This record gives sequence, structure tokens and C-alpha cells, in this order.
Amino acid sequence: MRQVAKNGNTTPTRISNTFATERHSSYTHKTIATHIDFLEEAYLISKANRFDIKGRRYIAANLKYYFTDVGLRNARLNFRQQEPTHLMENVVYNELLARGYSVDVGIVEVNQKNSEGQNVRKQLEVDFVTNMGSQRYYIQVAYDLSTEEKQQQEYNSFRNIPDSFKKIVLVNGSSKPWRNDEGYVIMGMKYFLLNINSLDY
Repeated sequence: MRQVAKNGNTTPTRISNTFATERHSSYTHKTIATHIDFLEEAYLISKANRFDIKGRRYIAANLKYYFTDVGLRNARLNFRQQEPTHLMENVVYNELLARGYSVDVGIVEVNQKNSEGQNVRKQLEVDFVTNMGSQRYYIQVAYDLSTEEKQQQEYNSFRNIPDSFKKIVLVNGSSKPWRNDEGYVIMGMKYFLLNINSLDY
């Protein structure tokens, strides 16, 4: 079930289509949905809902799933599919749950012009919207921010959020938290994991 393993937008229909095209096998979306439910009930995977930040509502479609134990995930895949950013994202999700936060995947809808100059609606993703009481943090997970293109990709979602809750980018390494020119907190993954109050910086 690569769609689950990759932490991508996951629907039973999409997985069913993947089986049909890549493995030429019939695996109905209803059967897949049942199997996903079994995996969740067995605490092997955990479901993250999608939250429309501007509309302040949950979106039922395109849920995301994370493995509750990354080590078991790696062993099951024979240590293939070692995508650093996806694994980091999974570890961050589990750590946020362990700290007592409720964790959703954020969606920010924006209007942009396409190559023909027409206005089109686009959904930008925020990896995690975390809440505990009156506290809220928006968190992006990036293996690195070494290129301008990567920075734009991670920051664009933040720039379109219409509130002032703290916005954090977690990157590979152990760097201590610092703020960039836009006020976003940049923090190393190791620092985040080893400091229980790291989000309060």
C-alpha cells in the first residue's frame, strides 16, 4: 500500500486504481477501505483529517495516514522507500500526538493566475495544524531549505494563513530555533525531538 506508506493524499479509489494499472489486479475500493479500517483499529496506522484553515471546517476527502511505528513500516518494506522528508513528517506527527496535541493536515485555498492569465483556485498544504486548548501551531516539515524554490514551497502556505498563530518549519539537523525575516521559526529536527517545550520558542 504505497499510498499509505508515502503519506500522500489517500483514497481507496486511488489505491484501487494503482493496483489496476501497476499490478493488473482487481482490488475494489470497498475492500481497500475495509483493510485501512482494520489497520487503523490495530493501531498500525493513524488517520489525520484535513482542515480548511480559512473556512474553519474539516474536509472529509483525501485523508492522510501515518504509521504509528516507523521502524515496523521500514521493516515491512524491507528498508526500501527511505524518503527522508516523508519519514521526518511521520516522526513529527507521532511526536505531536505523544505530546498531547490534536493534529490535522491544513489546507489553504488561494486564487492564482495560470499561464493563460485566468484566475484559478489552488489548495496549498500545511503539513500540520496542531491544537491544545487555546494554543495553535502551524508546522511544515522540510528536509532542507537550501534553495529559493524550496523556501517558497514551504513558506507560501504560511503567507496565505489569515491569523497570527506561530508558524514553524522543522528541518533536518540539530540547529536551535531562530526566526527568519518573515517571523517564521526555523528549527532542527533533533532540537524539536529532544526538547519537550521546543514549540514554545
